[in-house]
Amino acid sequence: MQLSREALLQAYTRMATIRQFEERLHDEIKTGEIAGFTHLYCGQEAAAVGVCEHLDDDDMIVSTHRGHGHCIAKGCDVKGMMLEIYGRRDGLCKGRAGSMHIADVSIGMLGANGIVGAGAPQAVGAAIAAKLDRKGKVAIAFSGDGACNQGTTFEAMNMAVVLKVPAIFVFENNHYSEHTGPDYATATATDIAGRAEAFGMKVWRANGSDFFSTYDAMTELLAYVRSTNLPAAIELDTERFYGHFEGDPQRYRGPGELDRLWAERDCLKAFRARVSEAKLIDIADLDAIDAEVAALIEEATTEARAAPPPDPANVADDVYVSY
Repeated sequence: MQLSREALLQAYTRMATIRQFEERLHDEIKTGEIAGFTHLYCGQEAAAVGVCEHLDDDDMIVSTHRGHGHCIAKGCDVKGMMLEIYGRRDGLCKGRAGSMHIADVSIGMLGANGIVGAGAPQAVGAAIAAKLDRKGKVAIAFSGDGACNQGTTFEAMNMAVVLKVPAIFVFENNHYSEHTGPDYATATATDIAGRAEAFGMKVWRANGSDFFSTYDAMTELLAYVRSTNLPAAIELDTERFYGHFEGDPQRYRGPGELDRLWAERDCLKAFRARVSEAKLIDIADLDAIDAEVAALIEEATTEARAAPPPDPANVADDVYVSY
């Protein structure tokens, strides 16, 4: 599908924002000011953006422990996210969520999740609501290759088919479930999408390190789901450039593996090369976006450092729903 120049610029802006946001966190976490585990999304930007560029605020997504990229791709406020990760009062979730549980229901981001495979049942519930609303909306569960071995994911896929709901299961296969490759831990290592196919749903496969491959596959997939109200799945072959979590020594990596990935599977480099070679966008315009994003990330970080923490007097707020 041919995208407009404006659409291409927006896609690049979101991918660049994810990359710079994560790289800044990679540096900031070393200061000790950010509490809890953090799992960075660098390398997988094309997957999140290629999926979410099709969505509006009424389409819903459920994320994973590696959720910053999904949040930004769905439109979460970057400054609000940085405040949240720093545990500040004015964060997106008032400083209560931290890195692994950021949510913004107002734009259809139902939350990141620290439990592997836990997002799939939530997405099915959201898909049931979408079907009842009859507005042609969908619910997407992002997960990694590790989640394909979870019973919750199997049950969710089965339920989605049985109930005939517009749930989409996006498997980002970055080739490491924490520290274990799918060739060791997954019987269908080279075909995770086939597991969803076994439940009776249509599946797609795409290069998750290529924005255009992901975007085009999602164009077809979403047209099918929106028109039929039936579930579907897609496997995106991608890579993560940092460890499973910040501080992971990555001893499971082979010699030179990371250097090869940065050189050969960097989705931002691939995007820049494609649009410039096709004379769709000048490199200077992309460089200008990089500079604007850098200024935004710097501002967000500076403000987050200086922002006040939550008031202990409000510790019981939002614990229970008031009807």
